[in-house]
Amino acid sequence: MVDAQHPPEVDRVAASQKAVAARRARAALKRDISTRVVPPQDVLRRASDDAGSAAGTLRITEFLTALPAIGEGKRDRILAQLDISPVKRLGGLGVRQRRALALWLDERFPQVHPRDGRSRLLVLAGPTAVGKGTVAARIQQDHPQILLSVSATTRPPRPGEVEGVHYYFVDDAAFDRMIAAGELLEHATVHNRFRYGTPRAPIERALADGRTVLLEIDLQGARQVRAAEPSATLVFLLPPSWDELVGRLIGRGTEDAQERARRLRTAKVELAAQGEFDHLVVNDDVARAAAEVAALAR
Repeated sequence: MVDAQHPPEVDRVAASQKAVAARRARAALKRDISTRVVPPQDVLRRASDDAGSAAGTLRITEFLTALPAIGEGKRDRILAQLDISPVKRLGGLGVRQRRALALWLDERFPQVHPRDGRSRLLVLAGPTAVGKGTVAARIQQDHPQILLSVSATTRPPRPGEVEGVHYYFVDDAAFDRMIAAGELLEHATVHNRFRYGTPRAPIERALADGRTVLLEIDLQGARQVRAAEPSATLVFLLPPSWDELVGRLIGRGTEDAQERARRLRTAKVELAAQGEFDHLVVNDDVARAAAEVAALAR
């Protein structure tokens, strides 16, 4: 006969493993919130839909302190303002409390509202290692009518990269000459090391011919394009999670530890700028993400 107060060892092990998995899921979710990979409004919706999920079992105190620029003192003031007990979990909030928290989140962390209309100039940007190049290549493969712009860069080629296909690899002197001659639509220094720029002439020819052009560039470049061509459609590519982004960067194996750390710091800054873009696309599946970006073209 099984003693209800002393479950078999196999049950205790299973329960322990389940508890560890739940803690890890909540920890990963907090990293996604703090790095802005996941909007806090989405976390609240997940908690409302499933109280037993990682979002649903997250304590309100943990949720608030995971938000950017929210410390313990500010957290306590927010809880008092919203009349929410600090022992509450997100999935256990009442209807009034969820509504009050949702309104506060919308005011404090406004979400991207998709821009109406379509443009023949698409700009794809996002944090380092998010897979911009892979998604852009898939768009080029599946939608050959869209011209993928080839950037110039002062960084050396990575294994497998081909001159004129992936980038135009130039030295600093040549890059300076391109800037002075007005040959670049945008240019920027990325990760405080190498410069990247988009040659203007091929884009202008393609647009004049009625083609759609896709620029796969960094955040600084996207801002310059928006200033030069306000009608451009800006798309921000998000990773499925912060842990996935870190894994992709480490797995790529093209940077040393110091460079990886620098790129991850930059990625956090880049993720914070997603509100400047017209559309957000999550790169959890390359084919799906590519189709979603291509669908935004006129």
